[in-house]
Amino acid sequence: MNLSFDSFEHHFSNDNYTIEEVKTISVFEPKRWSETYGKALTKNIIEAKILHTSTGLTLPLKRYSVSQKKQVLEIAGLYSYNEKSKLKREFIKENSQELQQCFLNRIDICIDMEKPPQRMFRKLNSKRGAKPNKNTNYWKTKSEKKSNTRMDIKLYNKALKEKLNYPLFRLEFCFKKPYIGDMKLYQMDKDLFLKMEKTIYKFSGLKVEIQAL
Repeated sequence: MNLSFDSFEHHFSNDNYTIEEVKTISVFEPKRWSETYGKALTKNIIEAKILHTSTGLTLPLKRYSVSQKKQVLEIAGLYSYNEKSKLKREFIKENSQELQQCFLNRIDICIDMEKPPQRMFRKLNSKRGAKPNKNTNYWKTKSEKKSNTRMDIKLYNKALKEKLNYPLFRLEFCFKKPYIGDMKLYQMDKDLFLKMEKTIYKFSGLKVEIQAL
């Protein structure tokens, strides 16, 4: 889940947090970003900082060129297969009051399965074209390039990524701001969940139930 706000930094100005500057007007340390997140800073990120918590989390704080007045807090992997997922959910609960007025910038809904059913592939392929890349299969429209402005769909081997000793695949729907609309965290409700559930069923044929954190 990604949240956007004018600035998050005043929320975390206490002893439980420190903010490390990686890319600002006076600082540029791209290696720190690569060391922390395993990927390079993209050109569209005009400001990058790392929020360090007392529990050991490192959360990205970014500003993008397309919306320079908004800072984005990225909280990825809320339901994964490691201890950090639990810590991230606790982080949201502990800062719930401060985050309620933030806008929802992106929501990823993930469906894990031991063996993806063939009917799911047939449904996905009927809606979008499959584009494999390394460990991940992306489903894209004919007109899009790197990503879709409203929704991305991908499937990857979660067991390989998490180094698990049992088979596990993850189908991921990434719902972006144009899909979500101008909605704040406190406004996230069953209507949005129902909308996403219907979209997932439409594209994959899978029936899911999305619940609040």
